[in-house]
Amino acid sequence: MNKTVFALAIALAFGAVTTVQAQEAPAAPTAAAAPAPAALNDAQIAHIAYTAGVIDVTAAKQALKKSHNKPVLAFAKEMARDHAAVNDQALALVKKLGVTPADNATSQSLAKGAADEQKKLAALSGAAYDKAYAENEVAFHKAVLAALDGTLIPSAQNAELKSLLETGSKLFHEHQMHAEHLVQGLK
Repeated sequence: MNKTVFALAIALAFGAVTTVQAQEAPAAPTAAAAPAPAALNDAQIAHIAYTAGVIDVTAAKQALKKSHNKPVLAFAKEMARDHAAVNDQALALVKKLGVTPADNATSQSLAKGAADEQKKLAALSGAAYDKAYAENEVAFHKAVLAALDGTLIPSAQNAELKSLLETGSKLFHEHQMHAEHLVQGLK
């Protein structure tokens, strides 16, 4: 289904930024042969994390309009509420820190991939929509978790941003499990 394509787009988007930024980074002598972490700055990380939250709020709003399935509606309400709350916390933090989130290729790729997926989901209805939405939520949460845990959190320099990302990771783990249970219930 489309969930694989969307997850691949997310993974490629995160990987592309890591590759591009690694190529743009000036060569520096290293003491060890360990690979260097991705060269994302906190402003870019904040924008990527915020974009991921907006994507899930948008998907949830679509589900709230299209679905008539009570478990799907409850899940969508939870996604909209939780991701909006984390994004509000993120906005408050960047304001406090005086940081302007920096748009970047990863954020743009995520937004484009999500918009494409929303169009595909919009063409579905009933049980087909519910199943596709739930499967997409599993794939989306897995992909964002991989980016959070593997790139964004390790690259964050500010302790408060890192803490917020770690909180987001815990929330995404819970949401992924919830989405997996939802998918199982829809079969």
